[in-house]
Amino acid sequence: MKSKITVLFIAFISTLSIAQTKVGTINSDYIISIMPEGKIVVEKTQEYGAKLDSSFAIKAKEYQDKVDDFRKNEAEYGELMKKTLVKEITLMEQDLQKYQDNGNKLMQLKQNELMRPLYKKLNDAISFIAKENNYTQILTTTGNQFAFIDDKFDITQLVMDKLGVKAPEPEVQE
Repeated sequence: MKSKITVLFIAFISTLSIAQTKVGTINSDYIISIMPEGKIVVEKTQEYGAKLDSSFAIKAKEYQDKVDDFRKNEAEYGELMKKTLVKEITLMEQDLQKYQDNGNKLMQLKQNELMRPLYKKLNDAISFIAKENNYTQILTTTGNQFAFIDDKFDITQLVMDKLGVKAPEPEVQE
């Protein structure tokens, strides 16, 4: 009877030791920020933003010209003309606001589109490192509140090495 209990106890302990997890951490935002492709994404996003800004500037100029013209000639207009122009200016202002809101959404969509391949590449490297080092979970350190993180489980440098990304040299302060 004692031998059966001992065997069951050993089997139970073995199961517990096999089922243990290995958790690692990564600073994925840091890696993305120093990847050469990340800098290209920033440049392309800024170029796209400049195109949107130039279109917005044209619409804003038309709006401002209309407002200036109204203020300049307001005394000459009759009541019906004033109402019509105020309504027209209000509609232009609303269109300008919609254009700006849409521009912000388009910028976000463009950035997401450009970042998608970077995140895929990073995710593939994380998966490779996690499998190679028998991690069961990888947590990102950015945006989360951790009470304690042991640096020996941080795979940031391993993933950077896998991607061929070098950390920038620290700036020397004089």
